[in-house]
Amino acid sequence: MSVSMYDVAIPTFQKQLAALEAILDKAAEQAAAKKFDFAVLLGSRLYPDMFNLTRQVQLATDFAKAAPARLAGTEVPSFPDTETTLPELKERIAKIQALLSGYKPEQFTGAEDRQLTLKVGGQEVTLSGRDYLLHVAFPNFYFHCATAYDILRHNGIEIGKRDFVPRR
Repeated sequence: MSVSMYDVAIPTFQKQLAALEAILDKAAEQAAAKKFDFAVLLGSRLYPDMFNLTRQVQLATDFAKAAPARLAGTEVPSFPDTETTLPELKERIAKIQALLSGYKPEQFTGAEDRQLTLKVGGQEVTLSGRDYLLHVAFPNFYFHCATAYDILRHNGIEIGKRDFVPRR
């Protein structure tokens, strides 16, 4: 039995983006309860040469919008990275969720074998849709989601594995 690229990609991105939004909401609640400015978390990073929380969320959403577009053979939507507040980041996540909801399974017919040429590290690389999703898009998407989680956890936000991988 084969599994469609739609069935692999779309629900995966949707579920993890919902989890990302939920941990951001938990962080905001805890920041308010402990009376500190949530903006401090948005600027936080794990190490000086790493991206901050805001950028981690932007990059996670970038992979979630780019991968399905490439797999469906459509143009990758472009959003400026101008978010500076939690409501703006949540709006960005909502825009990506709306894009994901708009895809139809038939748009992904043959996507696993479609050849995609991308710039990776300044070099052009050609991959099958399957290899792109499984070995480029998903690892990068999860890296940025996990790093956002790690930044929050490192800063004392009480979240755990069930927040990152909810049972739904």
